[in-house]
Amino acid sequence: MTSDAAPQPSFEEALKRLEDIVRALETGERSLDESISLYEEGQRLKSLCEARLADARLRIEQIQQNAAGDAVATRPFDAQ
Repeated sequence: MTSDAAPQPSFEEALKRLEDIVRALETGERSLDESISLYEEGQRLKSLCEARLADARLRIEQIQQNAAGDAVATRPFDAQ
């Protein structure tokens, strides 16, 4: 079974494209159809970025456990 889906961009590539889309939409120079298409692409990229960040959070939480699975660090992920 082969996949026809294009490879997904890295987090950094997705974020850059999302920033480009936001700038393009902010100018107001795009047609309605193009704006809607860009918005849809932006929503997909936003979801991709959120999923990648959630995965990174889980990976960091796993790293903060010792071999026995006991928590080595107890502070929340987003605490500074």
